[in-house]
Amino acid sequence: MDYAATTPVAPEVLEAMAPYMTEHFGNPSSIHSFGREAKQTLEKARETIATLLEARPEEIVFTSGGSESSNLAIKGCAEAYSRKGRHIITTSVEHHASLDAVKHLSKNGFEATYLPVDRDGLVDLNALKNALRDDTILVSVIHANNEVGTIQPVKEIVEIAREKGALVHVDSVQVVGSLPVSVRDLDIDLMSMSAHKFYGPKGMGGLYVKRGVRILPLIHGGPHEKKLRAGTQNVAGAVGMAKALELAVERMGDEVPRLTGLRDKMIEEITSRIDHVRLNGHRIKRLPNNVNVSVEYVEGEAMLLNLDLKGIAVSSGSACSSGSLEPSHVLMAMGIPHEIAHGSLRFTLGRSTTEADVEYVVSSLADIVAKLREMSPLYPSGPCKCKD
Repeated sequence: MDYAATTPVAPEVLEAMAPYMTEHFGNPSSIHSFGREAKQTLEKARETIATLLEARPEEIVFTSGGSESSNLAIKGCAEAYSRKGRHIITTSVEHHASLDAVKHLSKNGFEATYLPVDRDGLVDLNALKNALRDDTILVSVIHANNEVGTIQPVKEIVEIAREKGALVHVDSVQVVGSLPVSVRDLDIDLMSMSAHKFYGPKGMGGLYVKRGVRILPLIHGGPHEKKLRAGTQNVAGAVGMAKALELAVERMGDEVPRLTGLRDKMIEEITSRIDHVRLNGHRIKRLPNNVNVSVEYVEGEAMLLNLDLKGIAVSSGSACSSGSLEPSHVLMAMGIPHEIAHGSLRFTLGRSTTEADVEYVVSSLADIVAKLREMSPLYPSGPCKCKD
């Protein structure tokens, strides 16, 4: 129940990658036959990914994952267009990879505006219109939130940004492989993605860079990846990413409605069987596999640990910040009170999730919440709160 954190490598993906870690191990920068073979394989993977996203092969830059992709997009774009302007717009519910990149720029001569969201986690489009300036060079927005699953109106955001000539970067790490994505249809300039979110290998990602958009590299040292990322390319990883995305797109027609049905069943069961529960994120405009709830009068970590004892893996926020004692910045930005935000859990379903799994999880959660509330001095029907 934590597939948003990561997914297992699909057997077909592992099989496709294996030869390029053993027999065909050439460096794609080498000019001998082993290197040329590796180069051809790398470019074939790039072409496959581009076709599936309706991009051009030369618009796909391979990276180590979503965090690097977002950093390259945001910092690289800021440096490339700094003479045009030094104002960046993002939202208050971004992944930390984007937020921290923007914060870094703010300490180095750039100005940032953080757009608010409503109770469902949707960006305020009027706030975007009001925030845009002549010196705004980039609008960076998360496509679908990694915690609450809310899907942003990307096309509308792009249309508004274009009025001031600003570029648009979209963090689509949770969307690519989960829902149909066409960079042409969205008309975006930059897009981050990560293979391990759709049953590909960890340490492999990509950045879509629209033809004509300029960015400067983060890593220097060679002409690799169109001079945007120095370092020997991960051929096996690229093959795995391409195969994983190919499989994801191929199965999407069946998997999206299946997961949506399980998601809706889980939301209905949790909210009907457990009182004082709030669904976080938009009820309809959300990822097909995401269920995020706040359970009042119970700590999220306590629920997480008790579920873990029953063999159920969930998250109390995003995996990247699970060690933090602070409540989710996403939930806080949505206006959820501090004490309720602390009682939040994220369940994310995957290919192997069944209806029986959902029933087991809901039943286990109901028992755990009842047990923990019995010990809570705050729960209305809990221990006596009267004084002697």
